[in-house]
Amino acid sequence: MLEVLVPKLVTTLKAGYTRAELARDAAAGVVVGIVALPLCLAFAIASGVEPSRGLNTAIVAGFLISALSGSRVQIGGPTGAFVVIVYGIVAKHGYDGLVVATLLAGFMLIILGLARLGALIKFIPYPVITGFTSGIAVIIFSSQVKDFLGLQMGAVPPEFLEKWEALLKAMPTVQPATLGVAAGTLAILLFWPKVSRKLPAPFVAMVAATLAVQLLHLPVETIGSRFGAVPTSLPFPTFPSVSFATARQLFSPALTIALLAAIESLLSAVVADGMIGGRTRSNMELVAQGVANVGSALFGGIPATGAIARTATNVKSGGRTPVAGIVHAATLLLILVFLGKWAALVPLSALAAVLVVVSYHMSEWRSFASLLRAPKSDILVLVVTFLLTVFIDLTVAVQIGVISAALLFMKRMAEVTHVAGVTDQLSEEEAEEGRPPVPKGVEVYEVNGPFFFGAAEKVKDVLGEVARRPKVLILLMKNVPAIDATGLHALEHVYQRCRAQGIALILAEVQPQPMKAIVRSRKFVLFGRQNLAKTLDMALRKAAVIAEGGTPEVERTGARKLAH
Repeated sequence: MLEVLVPKLVTTLKAGYTRAELARDAAAGVVVGIVALPLCLAFAIASGVEPSRGLNTAIVAGFLISALSGSRVQIGGPTGAFVVIVYGIVAKHGYDGLVVATLLAGFMLIILGLARLGALIKFIPYPVITGFTSGIAVIIFSSQVKDFLGLQMGAVPPEFLEKWEALLKAMPTVQPATLGVAAGTLAILLFWPKVSRKLPAPFVAMVAATLAVQLLHLPVETIGSRFGAVPTSLPFPTFPSVSFATARQLFSPALTIALLAAIESLLSAVVADGMIGGRTRSNMELVAQGVANVGSALFGGIPATGAIARTATNVKSGGRTPVAGIVHAATLLLILVFLGKWAALVPLSALAAVLVVVSYHMSEWRSFASLLRAPKSDILVLVVTFLLTVFIDLTVAVQIGVISAALLFMKRMAEVTHVAGVTDQLSEEEAEEGRPPVPKGVEVYEVNGPFFFGAAEKVKDVLGEVARRPKVLILLMKNVPAIDATGLHALEHVYQRCRAQGIALILAEVQPQPMKAIVRSRKFVLFGRQNLAKTLDMALRKAAVIAEGGTPEVERTGARKLAH
């Protein structure tokens, strides 16, 4: 049954929405909005764009994600997963290039959702997700060292090794005041939750750091000193003018943005479902993410997705419907309009401390360490994805990671598929089960497992394993749940070799999917009804007639049922 593409907001309102629910959702939305404020500013700066673009993203994309989401409690906005890819796009193509990549990613997500491919995204292997997530955490941490310590240096090199080489050379220029503000912010982030959870620690830390810098007149760089004044309103929607050649270059990064958005939003939704006992409409969620990214790009934002930490905060604060997410976006809009000018006073070292904590939680080092005890193939995928993310490029890491995992999966599927002779076994069992005896000159081989291209060679080589040339070869396929085009080609290859050597081939107990594939590929005519048997007993009776030099009677009813 196809999943309905209806936002959970519509479902919630149709079911009846009470004042008590509104009050609870509104309170949760305000809390999440306050939590999101420093994160939006920090993610934007770390991505190489103006801090206001982070707020634009949280307001526009956050509203659209909640309004259209397939989850009841999803909170959307900029996240750490995009920092690396966004920084690379902006450095190479400028902000206009980022807008184009975000638009392309949005359209890709919409298409994935409309094509009902939401469930497929969930099959991205866990080692791949952990590998690039941990890699992103390392890169985010590395990008914040300069602002955390107040190092006096030029632009930080984008490459990982060159970056750390430059940072180490600049270590003698550490600014005590900047380091003190960063360390104080970090202390509040770590210890404030033990004091109170009513006010979010990131917000308290940001306000405290800002007040300390202003009241003590500390020589610390702020948002205003680096980026100028923060706008107090959303920009008008604009569409960039980018050439087709540039758009083509941005297709691969856009695909990475789309995959990251899909993966993180669905992971966030799964976490939320576990907390509230809900069930996300994954395809509707992808459509919502796509529309939100298109909206974010048009209104001066950056890529957005479901934010796991903010979604969990929403649930813990009492949010139970998409209204909480809408209130979160409205809260940020009010902050932008009425308090935006004060955002210019926030110290960059305080935001760097926030991102240091984010990178720590994002690193998932416990999961990374536990995966190092997994099978060697999973360790290989994990390490390769991690190293490619850190040292090469996130786009390459995601693509190679997924491809590596897929190849290893194919190898495992080939390993679990076996082809073995069972003639002697059947001869021993015939007396006990009343089965017709295996006639002289007949060999029976059983195929166990999915018959995909990884296992096709095993079936092709089956004739080479037969010790003596039989008159009839029976392939028992009761344990073959699925077959692909290469598997069909292998069957045709076996049939042609049997025919060339004067051997009759019978396929027995073919399951529905393989039979449907045989019929649709027009191979049914090639094998003929006389080469198909509904049961092994029928196959043995046919084989007995053929072995004696006769022509078997076609069980038309049985063959017709098989074909359908």
